[in-house]
Amino acid sequence: MSNEDSNTKPMSPVLVFLGNLFTKMQSSADLMLAVIVVGIVSMMILPLPSIILDLLMSVNIAVGLVLILTATYIQDALEFSAFPSLLLITTLFRLALNISSTRLILLDAANFDGEVIQAFGNFVVGGNYVVGIIIFIILVIVQFMVITKGAERIAEVGARFTLDALPGKQMSIDSDLNAGLIDEVQAKNRREKLQKEIDFYGAMDGASKFVKGDSIAGIIITVINIIGGILIGFFSGEFDGIAEIAEVYTLLTVGDGLVSIIPSLLISTASGIVVTKAASNDNLGTEVLAQFTNQPKALAITAAVFLLFAMIPGLPKLPFIIMSAMLGSVAYILEQDVDWALLKSEAGEDGGPAPDDGGPAPEGGGDAPAGAEGEDSSGPEDVSTLLEMDTLELEIGYGLIPMVDPNQGGDLLNRVKLIRRQIALELGLVVPAIRIRDNMQLSPNIYSIKLRGIEIGSSEIYHDRFLAMDPGMVIERITDGIQTTEPAFNLPALWIEEIQRDDAELNGYTVVDAPSVVATHLTELIKRHADEILGRQDVKELVDKLREKYEAVVNSSVPEGDNARLGVIQKVLKNLLREQVSIRNLPTILETISDYADHAKDIAALTEYVRQGLARQITNEYVQDGVLKVFTIDPTIEQKLADSVVQSSSIHQALSPQEATVLFDNLNKIVEELLVNGISPVLICSPVIRTSFKLLVERVSPQLVVISYNEVMMDIQIDNVAVLNAVAEEGQELES
Repeated sequence: MSNEDSNTKPMSPVLVFLGNLFTKMQSSADLMLAVIVVGIVSMMILPLPSIILDLLMSVNIAVGLVLILTATYIQDALEFSAFPSLLLITTLFRLALNISSTRLILLDAANFDGEVIQAFGNFVVGGNYVVGIIIFIILVIVQFMVITKGAERIAEVGARFTLDALPGKQMSIDSDLNAGLIDEVQAKNRREKLQKEIDFYGAMDGASKFVKGDSIAGIIITVINIIGGILIGFFSGEFDGIAEIAEVYTLLTVGDGLVSIIPSLLISTASGIVVTKAASNDNLGTEVLAQFTNQPKALAITAAVFLLFAMIPGLPKLPFIIMSAMLGSVAYILEQDVDWALLKSEAGEDGGPAPDDGGPAPEGGGDAPAGAEGEDSSGPEDVSTLLEMDTLELEIGYGLIPMVDPNQGGDLLNRVKLIRRQIALELGLVVPAIRIRDNMQLSPNIYSIKLRGIEIGSSEIYHDRFLAMDPGMVIERITDGIQTTEPAFNLPALWIEEIQRDDAELNGYTVVDAPSVVATHLTELIKRHADEILGRQDVKELVDKLREKYEAVVNSSVPEGDNARLGVIQKVLKNLLREQVSIRNLPTILETISDYADHAKDIAALTEYVRQGLARQITNEYVQDGVLKVFTIDPTIEQKLADSVVQSSSIHQALSPQEATVLFDNLNKIVEELLVNGISPVLICSPVIRTSFKLLVERVSPQLVVISYNEVMMDIQIDNVAVLNAVAEEGQELES
C-alpha cells in the first residue's frame, strides 16, 4: 500500500450519507423546486396540522436569515442572480402560511395549539394584544414605508440606468477588443455579464413589487383575522364576553402577523442590500469597515465631541467616556499610516503569502501559483504549474510598491494598459498581459523587465524623486542629485527632489517622474523585442480575427490545412517587427504573401516583397513636408556590395577589414549629424543589398533605418543629404 493510501483517513458514515444526499439533491434541484412550488400552492387550499405549520413557519424565518446573510457576503449583485425568483417564491410561501394559519385560528380559536404563533403572541409582546398591535403596526410601517419603498425605487432606477448605459458599455467592449486590450473570449464574457446585469436589474424592478404587495396583503389579512375572529367568537357563544373574544383572537392574529412580518422584513432588507450593492472586490462588511475607517480625522473629532458631552453636567458620563476612548484609540491607530499590505507581504514566512506571490496584481489577473506548498506534504507535488512562463514580467523591489498600488496613488498599472494600446496602434502587435509582481530578492529601488523569464532590462529608480535629463540645452547644471543613466536611451541624468523640479525645468532639463521612466523603458524594450514577443499562437489569433472581415484574403494566403504557411507568415511578420515596421495592415501583408509565396526563394526575399507592398506606410513615417530626406551609399561601394550578394549571398566579404572600419566610422558620423539636425537617419539603397546591409550595420548603428528604392512611392520627393563612403577622411558635410 502506498503512503497516500495509508495516510488517508476513513470518512465518517454520517458524512458519507450527507454528502451523497446533497449530491442527489443537486442533481434533482429542478424537480425539487417544482415540488416546492406545487406544495406552496396546495397549502392555500388544504388544511395543515399545527405541528406542520410550526415547522414551516420556522423554515420561513430561517429562509429570511439565510437570504439577508447571503446578501451581506456577496461581492457583486450578479452573484445572487436567482434573488428575483426567490423573492416571488418566498412571497408566495408567506402568503400560503398566512392563509393556513388564518384557517386554524378562526376554526380552533381557544383550542389553537400552534406553538410558534402562541410564543410570538405571548412572549414577544408580553401577552398584551394592544402592545402587540402597536408593535405590528410599527414593523409594517418600517417595512412598507422605508425599506420596501426604498428598495423598490433603487431597483427601478438601477434598471433604468443599466438599460441607458447599455450602448456605451457595448461600445467600450468593442473598443477594447479592437485595440487588443482583451481577446474574443474576454469580450464574449463581458457581453454575457452585461446581459445578465440587464436581466437581473430588470427582474429586480418587477420582483420588488412582490415585497410591496406582500406588506399590503399582511396588513389586510391581519385586519380580516381580527374582525372575522371577533364575529365568529361572538356568534359561537363559546366566550364570556367581547373582551375575552378580542383578547384571544387578537393575540393569535398579532402573533401570526409577527411570525410573517419578521421574515418578510429580513427579505425586504436583503432586497435593499442586493440592489444597493456595487461591484467591488470585498463583501459588504469588509467594504463598510474599510470605508468607515478611511477618515481617521472624523473619528478623532467624534471622540472629542463625546468627551465634551461627558463634561456637561446632567449628561451620563460613563457611556460617553467609553465611546470617546474607543473612537480615539481607533483614530490614533489609523493615523499612524501603517502600510498593512506591505507588512503582510513581508510577513510571508509567518504564515502569510510569500512575498513573491503577494505583490501587486498584474494587469488583468493575479499571480501564477508559486507551487504546491499549501497541499498535503504527504502527496506527490504537482510541479506542472512551475512550467508555465509569462511572456512579459515586470518585477519590482518592495520600495517601488507605491508606484503600483492604487491605494497609495500609484498609476503604473494604468500606464501599462496604455502601453499595450500604444503598441497595438503603432506596430499592430497585441502584447500579452504584462505580469507585475514584487520580488523581495531585488534591492528596494530596482525593477527588472523579463521576456519569457530572461531579464532584458533593469534599472534603479526612486519613486519619490524626479529624473532630470540633459537634452543638450541646459543653462545651469544641477549638482545636488543622484547621478544615474536614463535606462531607455542611456542618457546621462540625475534624480532630484520634487522641490528642485521647477528650477531644473527652467534651466532646460527634461524632468519626468519615476513611473514615466519605467513606462518609457518598458515601451522601448517591447518595441526592440517585438519580433521575439510575436509567437505562432499570436499569429494564428490575428489571422483568425482577420478572417471575420477578409475571408477571401485569409483563405488565399493560408489554404485549408496548410499549417506550414502559418509559419511563413510568422517569419515574415517577425522580420517586419525586427525593423520596427508595423504589421497593423495585415490584409495587405497577407495579400502580398499570397501573391509571391510560391516565387520568392526564401523568407528574406518574401519579406522584401511585403515591404514593397507596404511602401507608402514605410516611407510616410519619415516624410516631412512631402520630402523624404535620406543619405545614400557611394556607387562604387554599393556596386561591390551588390556583386558580393549576387555571387556568394553574403555582403561581409565585399569589404576589407580596414574598409569596413572606415565605413562604420563614417556611418556613425553621418547618423550623429543627422540626429543633431533633427533628421531621422534613413539610408536608401538598392533592393539587392538592403537586407544584407541592414544586418551588417545593425550592431554599429541600431537606430539607422534602411529602405530600398522600391519602397518609395512615385509621388514622394527624395532629398539626398549625404553620401556614405569608405574613404579615410572626415565625414561628409550635409548638403543644403
